[in-house]
Formats: sequence, C-alpha cells, structure tokens
Amino acid sequence: MRIIIAGAGEVGTHLAKMLSNENHEIILIDTEEERLKPVDSSMDVLTYVGSATSINILQEILQKKTDLFIAVTHWEDTNITSSILAKRLGAVKTIARIDNLDYLEHSTLEFFKSLGIDSLIYPELIAAREVLSLLHETGTTEFMEFCGGKLAMYVQKLDENAPILNKSLEEISLTHSTDKYRAVAIKRNDKTIIPRGNEYFRLGDMVFVISTIEGIDEMMITSGKENFEAKSIMILGGSRIGKHVALYMQQNCQVKLIDSDPERCEALSDILENTLIINGDCRNVDLLEQEGISKMDAFVAVTGNSETNVLSCLLAKKMGVKKTVAEVENMEYINLAENIGIDTIINKKISAASRIFRHTTNPNVTQVKYMTGTEAEVVEFNVPDNARISKGTLRSLDFPKDAIVGGGTRDGVPFIATGDTIIKPNDKVVVFTLPSAYEKISKFFT
Repeated sequence: MRIIIAGAGEVGTHLAKMLSNENHEIILIDTEEERLKPVDSSMDVLTYVGSATSINILQEILQKKTDLFIAVTHWEDTNITSSILAKRLGAVKTIARIDNLDYLEHSTLEFFKSLGIDSLIYPELIAAREVLSLLHETGTTEFMEFCGGKLAMYVQKLDENAPILNKSLEEISLTHSTDKYRAVAIKRNDKTIIPRGNEYFRLGDMVFVISTIEGIDEMMITSGKENFEAKSIMILGGSRIGKHVALYMQQNCQVKLIDSDPERCEALSDILENTLIINGDCRNVDLLEQEGISKMDAFVAVTGNSETNVLSCLLAKKMGVKKTVAEVENMEYINLAENIGIDTIINKKISAASRIFRHTTNPNVTQVKYMTGTEAEVVEFNVPDNARISKGTLRSLDFPKDAIVGGGTRDGVPFIATGDTIIKPNDKVVVFTLPSAYEKISKFFT
C-alpha cells in the first residue's frame, strides 16, 4: 500500500515505524524539519517538510495512487481539512485524528463521510476505554475482547502465589481443565516467546491467555489471580483520559480526581458532578495520603508526565492499592514500569496506532491489538472460502512457529484451538503473532 501520514508527532511517528516494517510505501509530512530528522535516520520512510493543508503539496504527493491518507497532527482542524482535501485529490481512504467527542455521534460520522473522511480516531478516548476495561477486569494487566465478546485476551504477571510456577504446559494440561483457555505467549526478560508443550512458567513471566467466558474463573485460579470489584478510585490528572474515566466510573463508584491546574479543576467540576475534584500537586505525597490513597481499590495516573505517573503508582502500590494503572508515553519506560511492580501500562499512541493499523492489513482482518511492552500483536481474522488455514488440522499446516491460533468462534459458538483443530470458512479466528510471522500468517487467511 502507498500510505501518507500527516503529522510526525508521537502517534504519527509510531505509526510510521509500525507500517514501515510491513513493506508499505510510507510518506510522512510535517511542518517542522526537526521532527522528521530522526525518522529520516532510522526508518525506511520518505519525509516531506510542509503543511498537510497545502493544495500544492497534496497535489504533488497524491499524483501517484494513494491507498490511505492518515492525518494525526496535534491540530484537529488541520486533520479534518487535510483529509477532506486528500480525498478530493484522489486518496482512496482517509482517517483523521480528532479531539471532540461530539464528532463520534452516528449522525456526525455520516456527515464527515459525506465530506470525504472515512474514519475518525480519538486516541485519548481509546486509551480511556482501555482503562475502563481494566477496572472491570481487575485480575489482568491487559485486556481485550474478540469475536463479539465471546473470547478475551488476558495478560497476567506470575508472582510467587501462582500455582503454575515451574510447571510446563504439558504438566498443567494433565491437572487442569484447559479446554476453555490457552496460553498463547510468554514475555520473559523483554523477550516474547510463543510457548509449546515443553515450555515452563517462571516467576515474573507475563502470560498472554485467550479465554472463553466460561474459562475465566479456572484461568484465574490457575494463575493465582482474582477479580475484585473496584468501588473506590483515585485518578491523578484531569487529562482527557482522566476525564472520560471519571465520567463513566462516577456512576457506580466513589471517584476522586486530583489535578494541579485550578482552571482545569473548575471546568471539570462542571462536567463531573459525582466526582470529588481536588486541586493540588500530583507529586505531593502528603496530599495523596490525606485524600485516602491507602483506602482506594484502584489508582489511575494519567497526568501526561510518565515519571509522575510511574512514581505515584509505585507509592499507591506501597500503600496497599490493589490495582494501579499508569499512562506511560515514553516507550523506553514501559518495560521498566512493568518490571518494578505497576499492574498496567497504557500508551495512547500504541492504542491509536493499533486502531489505525487494521485499515492497512489483509481485508479479512477485523481487529488488531498491539500488546504494550512487546512487538507482538493479536489479530482477529474472518476466514474466507478456500483459505489455506482451512486445509487441514493446525498441526498439519506448517503454521509459522512465531505465531499461534488461540481460538475463535464458529456460528457464534466460541472454541479454544489445539493442534487437532480444523478451522473452517466463515470462522472468526484470533491469532497471536510476532512481527517475523505476520506476512506468513496473512497468507493463510486469503
């Protein structure tokens, strides 16, 4: 595909990096040359200095057929305008980053489509929804539903209480009923492993599991985890993410939100009627203790400053908070934050890039999720007629070693895959894959 990305900020740069690994032709535009220099020196991407709303520039770079135009600058009006212009100048599909929740109303989406914008993306809202999912599924560090909610991905860090420690997958299958869930990957010492039957679980492993709804309780017992209901939540930072989380959670929970900007606090108090808004320094330990951090079930740090978020979550964990969530936008901090005890890391550029990425893949891909802190991804496929994946058992197909089929649904009924499973046309299938195997597995679903 030929793809143009407008905006070399965090989302645009991360997206360019992901897409450049998939053999696409990528052009990255930005008004500031300084932002493009690191891209020039480290990625196989063409760069262009200039405004994405310039008719002359767009005409020049859209002379060749462009499959996808993605506008992710920091300015909503620039993204909307450039996407409309790009569509009129020949781009096949356009995506614009927005900051206005009202634009996601169904009638408004249809209006934007009539103008030429095929899809709108709101990174902060995507990240907020991830946080909300994690506050409902408190026994996991990362969570995502597939196949219309019939299957879900859980990520769990093994501590000394995990019954499966120092046991192999083969041993566990003999003593536990594992037909309703399956471990599809293990992250160990910054390396992601696709496990086979002789793989052992070790202390500190991050285990990625695909499970049906019926398998959740058994999976939790196996890993030594438990879900609990979060009834009291402290949110650090009145950012868009913090606001959306509070807006939803205040309906059924006691919510406190702390922010250092008095004007923002005043604005939030008009929106969040059932949330206690506190104006104060997010780094003030005395303030956090005074506001009862030790009595909270969950602590969400989304100040926009990665260091503040990480340190405050460490304090919350030390004070006895059961569930901590930190927004970490510095990519190099992610593994560090996971290794020092923070339950969950969210990163809005990874979340947004995952949502955009599915527009660039195999047409039978219905969902893509990049797993924070790894290079791996989880992909949901619709299986077409005569697809290679349906030509025999998974064991007999020479499926890539760096990928694994976790499960799927057939006629709406979920199943967990094994080596003897035969995938059929019209199934929905969930695959966990490392980058080295992505192109190979894509050919199994065409």
